Amino acid sequence: MPRNRFGTGHQCRRRIEMEKPRIGKQEFKERLERIREEMKKLDVQAIFVYGDEFRRENLRYVCNYWPIFDRGAFLAALEGEPIVLTAPESRAVAEETSCWPDLRNVPDMCAGYIDDTIDYPFADYKSLKGIMEELRQKTKIERVGIVGMDAMPQDLYANVEKSFGCELVGMDKVLYRLREVKSKAECACMREAGRIAQAGVEALLQTDLIGMTETEASGIAEAAARKAGAEAIVFTLCSSGKRTNYVVPRASTDKVIEDGDMVAIGIAAMYQGYTATCQIPFAVGTYSKESWEIIDALIRAWKTALPQLRPGNPMKNLVRAVRDQFRAEGLESYDLYPPMHGSGLAEAENPYPDENTERVFEPGMCFNTDISLFGAPGDSNRIEAVYAVTEDGYEALTPLVDAYCEKWLNSKA
Repeated sequence: MPRNRFGTGHQCRRRIEMEKPRIGKQEFKERLERIREEMKKLDVQAIFVYGDEFRRENLRYVCNYWPIFDRGAFLAALEGEPIVLTAPESRAVAEETSCWPDLRNVPDMCAGYIDDTIDYPFADYKSLKGIMEELRQKTKIERVGIVGMDAMPQDLYANVEKSFGCELVGMDKVLYRLREVKSKAECACMREAGRIAQAGVEALLQTDLIGMTETEASGIAEAAARKAGAEAIVFTLCSSGKRTNYVVPRASTDKVIEDGDMVAIGIAAMYQGYTATCQIPFAVGTYSKESWEIIDALIRAWKTALPQLRPGNPMKNLVRAVRDQFRAEGLESYDLYPPMHGSGLAEAENPYPDENTERVFEPGMCFNTDISLFGAPGDSNRIEAVYAVTEDGYEALTPLVDAYCEKWLNSKA
């Protein structure tokens, strides 16, 4: 019988995949129990969590399901197994990814972008009203918590309201709060996402970008991140020269990176739903003194910020450390927003502190620095790096950024 000469390598790859971090079924059960405790406080007897291709974070938090093209939802009462609501095209995806086995095809979950009704002749549909009646046979439901109300299409919300026939209570803030402090498994997923994101940036640093278009440069970063294991590229911000003055630019198919350009490329890579962003400020070829000064100011601000990232320290202290430095150097008019935000299932999530935030850093929180200057002479850039707060300080989850910045500072000594 012929032997597959690639067999050993494939087995090795599967073994490596098995060793990578995951969120296990037990953790999803624990999350559900914490949510149910919050439901009791609000006198809510069931919860409905909405998600789709773009607003996926809350749905992944409760069941790990992430639809493409279709919509999705999670429905759970105070007791019993939850129900995951799917559409026919996405059913197999839900079967593969959902941590809960009870899946129901619901017409309201179909084809988020299409006004026409798509004919699925073999679909076994259940209605929202029928599913709620099924839950009411087991328990009294007078108030239902809704998560994703801000992202839900109006037609879906109207049918939820009609089908459930009871008071709907917004619970977005509850899940935002529960997601703020990460478990060990979540931090491990963030660490892996950081490794993947920095692989994209490292590929850029090893490439002569002069003469390439911005889209070509973006492709190098994205390909390296995919090869490193990215589940998805959440976004790539790419600009060069004067285009770096755009705060959130997509890559231009026409702009060629020229000698002396400031280059701002940040990549947000997803792993198991968790997103880490990596960006290092640099310029190419022979660049101006003004560009050097902007890069230097950003790196020194990064160095000033990190000692403030420790448990028990008010978050405002880190924000003030960065902004005070920029003010002292006359750069405050180019400092457009706070230099850090929470990171996890969403690239930017709570907390998002400012100079008045009294809340303190807690172990298990993950943050993304976004230390930036926009519109300055010498053009613009930012430092994006991910950190997990530990019991005695922090762990760098994109250590390439730290090594780059330290090397820059040491070269001046």
